[in-house]
Amino acid sequence: MACPLCQPEAERILWRDDRCRVIRVADAHYHGYCRVIWHAHVAEMTDLTVPDRAHLMHITLATEAAVRQVFSPTKINLASLGNMVPHLHWHVIARYADDAHFPDPIWAEPKRAAPAQPAVSDTQLAIALTEEIGRMDD
Repeated sequence: MACPLCQPEAERILWRDDRCRVIRVADAHYHGYCRVIWHAHVAEMTDLTVPDRAHLMHITLATEAAVRQVFSPTKINLASLGNMVPHLHWHVIARYADDAHFPDPIWAEPKRAAPAQPAVSDTQLAIALTEEIGRMDD
């Protein structure tokens, strides 16, 4: 079976290095939805070396900080599931008290119509992410 994260199509890449990448997920109801994807095809965090685990979490937390900065959400959801795609990746999702699914996960049945979300360009989000990665490197 082909892995969609190993052979992606039309990703909106916000940042990348030799180990992982951060993409913006195209979701009409969740504009502040990103995914941090490990390049190598591994399924679990414990498949990584300790330095690689630290790097992945560093980038995931920088992504959370950037999403918080530009979207001002009520809450951030972090999830590493991989049940459908067993390739290590983290979901970083901006949540709002009035979003379609709150307080349930975004994969649940909606509770209400989705309200308008803040308009943030990929460029704005990429700049904030790059700044957060640099700030966390200090």
